[in-house]
Amino acid sequence: MPAGLITTKIGMSRIFLSGGEAVPVTYLRAQPNTVIRLKTQEKDGYNAVVLGVGERRKKTRNGKEHMTYVAEREWKVDSLEGYQAGTQITAETIPAESLVTVTGVSKGKGFQGVMKRYGFKGGPASHGSHFHREPGSIGMRAHPGRVLKGHRMAGHMGKDTVTLRKRPVIALDAEKGILAIKGPIPGPNGSTVYLTLESSSSAA
Repeated sequence: MPAGLITTKIGMSRIFLSGGEAVPVTYLRAQPNTVIRLKTQEKDGYNAVVLGVGERRKKTRNGKEHMTYVAEREWKVDSLEGYQAGTQITAETIPAESLVTVTGVSKGKGFQGVMKRYGFKGGPASHGSHFHREPGSIGMRAHPGRVLKGHRMAGHMGKDTVTLRKRPVIALDAEKGILAIKGPIPGPNGSTVYLTLESSSSAA
């Protein structure tokens, strides 16, 4: 069973199943993932595989070359059997009708107010009102005499790491390295998405 796969989000579409049902899907492109290194129980305390995509050769100041990758990720595995540094892992290792865990970074929306960030109702929109899009009172009485932690207030919105579990793989084109995952996936088109295989059972 593969540890996982580093992919790139292409965009959303839909697929018609054999029964005529239209299923919304997100297309992901999986370039061949390179096994960068292995972590062993004896040396690191656990077994893991580190994958990378987008090779880049960089020169150090003393003239030596070393390889870096645009995206890297580590997956813990039960056994390192079948893994070797330098080997390639392709999209065909995640079959269609399997379940995957999807991890991505949501779109950043900058600094937002409470109405957009948390769905607050706001105040009256009439001209006489001085309370439109504000959060309202956040104060307390003499006791405890402070603003309690955890209040929903204006602030940075988006750009959070989002993990979606048990997402079915509707279709796979192993030759082109394209996977179709059911439903939306966080992040803009072109962002990096990490897949972890949960099970190979039918999930459509």
